[in-house]
Amino acid sequence: MSLAYLAQEAVETTAKGYGAIGYGLAAIGPGVGIGIVVGKAIEGMVRQPEMAGQVRTTMFLGIAFTEALALIGLVAGFIF
Repeated sequence: MSLAYLAQEAVETTAKGYGAIGYGLAAIGPGVGIGIVVGKAIEGMVRQPEMAGQVRTTMFLGIAFTEALALIGLVAGFIF
């Protein structure tokens, strides 16, 4: 095996490793974010029950935006 072939193989392996890290972050980050959003929404509903409807609507918007980040990370993993 030549040195150039080994160097090329190392670059390809490194690129695949970065893709795996990207997929992991795309799954972990939004999961943590959704947990925080839902937890804080529940806290808000408990403190002011009369605002539960408005807080719930805002919570679902936050969840949707957080899930959009997960999809962007997944697509970016496929592109790179």
